[in-house]
Amino acid sequence: MPNSSPHNINTWLTQINNDYKAAVSVDCVIFGYDDDALKVLVSKCDMPPFEREYSLLGDLVHPDETTDEAALRVLEKKSGFKDVFLEQVQVFSDKDRHPLGRVITVAYYSLIQINDDHLKHIEPSASLRWIDIKDVKSLAFDHLKIMNLCLTKMQKEISERPIGFKLLPEKFSLLELQRLYEVILDISLDKRNFRRKLKSMDVLKDIGETQESVSHRPARLYAFNDNNTKSKTEISFSL
Repeated sequence: MPNSSPHNINTWLTQINNDYKAAVSVDCVIFGYDDDALKVLVSKCDMPPFEREYSLLGDLVHPDETTDEAALRVLEKKSGFKDVFLEQVQVFSDKDRHPLGRVITVAYYSLIQINDDHLKHIEPSASLRWIDIKDVKSLAFDHLKIMNLCLTKMQKEISERPIGFKLLPEKFSLLELQRLYEVILDISLDKRNFRRKLKSMDVLKDIGETQESVSHRPARLYAFNDNNTKSKTEISFSL
């Protein structure tokens, strides 16, 4: 058993206070779907030397909160979103990832429905923008690396369980759902195979309504079957 004498405890405290100083932060990759494009929410960076870059939304973890609580705080305070899907992805700890010193960050991703009032609760001084992920060529710090890893994680998750419904309105057509998956996974899906897979998964419910005010034949509308209790492996969406 390790010796836990006061001398050793004092040594450890000295090391923590003097030798191992590091800050912990969270960075949130907020994905949204709009106009047949997958987008990411970014903020104008004001920290040298990245003043001309955009960055992900993040902040330091406060002493009285967990990283999950910090990520939820960032989502609500900086973007106005709360009660949203949030998934922890990975820790990024490269020694030189932050210009101000040793900052270890925990990356999360969220899925958000983009609508007319999606940013109405944000701070007036915030400079936020939705950008098509295909147009993101660089970001401040190591945020491009973080975004790409979270994108890969999200693509894997969305092909295994129905988290994609978080990006759709409450009512949607099967064509809208298929288009969502095609955009996110960057593939083309066979219509019949896609619908056969959906039927076998039992994750949709027919709400008995059709589209309104459309120039084509109105499609039937569906909603996510939130009473479905199947496990992740049972509803595997391997397309």
